[in-house]
Amino acid sequence: MADSTGFLKYDRALPTRRPVEVRIRDWKDVYVARQNGEDPLFPTAEVRKQAARCMDCGIPFCHHACPVANLIPEWNDLARRDDWHDAIERLHATNNFPEFTGKLCPAPCEGSCVLNLQESPVTIKQIEWEIIDRAFEEGWVQPQAPAERTGKKVAVIGSGPAGLAAAQQLTRAGHDVTVFERADRVGGLLRYGIPEFKMEKAVLDRRLDQMRAEGTRFVTGVEVGGSGEDDLSTEQLRAEFEAVVLAGGATIGRDLPAPGRELAGIHLAMEYLPYGNLQALGELEAPPIDAHGKHVVIIGGGDTGADCLGTAHRQGAASVTQLEIMPAPPDRRDTGANPWPTYPMVMRVSSAHEEGGERLYSVNTERFVDDGDGNVRALLLHEVERVDGRFQKVEGTERELPADLVFLAMGFTGAQREGLVDALGVEVDGRGNVARDEAFMSTEPGVFVAGDMGRGQSLIVWAIAEGRAAAAAADTWLTGNSMLPAPVAPTTVALR
Repeated sequence: MADSTGFLKYDRALPTRRPVEVRIRDWKDVYVARQNGEDPLFPTAEVRKQAARCMDCGIPFCHHACPVANLIPEWNDLARRDDWHDAIERLHATNNFPEFTGKLCPAPCEGSCVLNLQESPVTIKQIEWEIIDRAFEEGWVQPQAPAERTGKKVAVIGSGPAGLAAAQQLTRAGHDVTVFERADRVGGLLRYGIPEFKMEKAVLDRRLDQMRAEGTRFVTGVEVGGSGEDDLSTEQLRAEFEAVVLAGGATIGRDLPAPGRELAGIHLAMEYLPYGNLQALGELEAPPIDAHGKHVVIIGGGDTGADCLGTAHRQGAASVTQLEIMPAPPDRRDTGANPWPTYPMVMRVSSAHEEGGERLYSVNTERFVDDGDGNVRALLLHEVERVDGRFQKVEGTERELPADLVFLAMGFTGAQREGLVDALGVEVDGRGNVARDEAFMSTEPGVFVAGDMGRGQSLIVWAIAEGRAAAAAADTWLTGNSMLPAPVAPTTVALR
């Protein structure tokens, strides 16, 4: 039973991040962590105090806000009681990759925690990370190879969180699973989109080692439906595999068709971030897109923009400004428009924002300014206001903002159709996502869709949930029934 007075005895606390002046000189995790070879500053005793703040509510709203249906009160109490082995068993019961969500998820569970009525939720995300990191350190995370093989062959296209979750579940169900990744390494956005300072690649690699040991096969450098010499045609795919799970993500970045967009120095965020990751790993000395000594402008105020911000800091940008067309969010939840237990839309300061840069809200880019040689020199922007639900220019607010390098981080508009999607002949809905039925199946029999490719741009925890659910649907289609859990349906939406 939980400590019913823990939330009264202990204040919310999180580990301290490494000093800004230190961490911007390297690419390591912003937190002092075991894999950095440094002593942790957040001892186990403090983690247990934080876990003791969980009240084990009769109706655990944290649980209902979590797409994978994490058994949060249960593993919180096990951590409180210093029972870390059972804690990881309960955590792994619903989440294949708690180390990914423990580092990268925005934690809708904390937004719905009952203690967030007082704006001091349980530190669920940090406790989750501590449990799984302890489990790896103790050697408790072992391969779970299936006792029997079905002989059924399944292809998973894409090795991001949705694809990896589907692959692990299907492998454990006894199927022969091959994951195809068109990049040179496995991981999708986890590998080349998420910066090293947010989650070190060693965290990803240790999980991939487990999956390989369980029997999952990974094939890299192959684009299914592509036209390259080493690529795999969709005809070969359907002939070789009895089921296919599409998990290629929503990879089409939202562009900004403003005058001057063709100028050199303007890039989509995902054209930039992979180079930063290669630089962080020491595999690229001079990235083709480098912020060193430049005035950088990031258009888009979300997580991808913050990833660009932190990367630009580490490359030595002269200045960085992040633009957002929406007004600045409030410091505290608007209980009228944004009541608990919905996700709190409040001002957040990421580690990258702590490191510097300016954030401008309620501004719009009018055009990009040429330096006379075909390069971007500045942005002409103006302030906006909402009138009848639409943004309107505030006259007289135009100004130039110096910009040698511009990153467009305004989200993603759907799945890439050229190649795999068109070749398979699956239908695409009006939002650019691959259409699917209530069983995650596309309009082509035996072809299932998981993650952002079917849902649209979303959170990593939704990708994992969808991968698990699509795996259960594929397993049912292959065998007639399935014991795999299906935490969400294709139409499930966030608590709102």
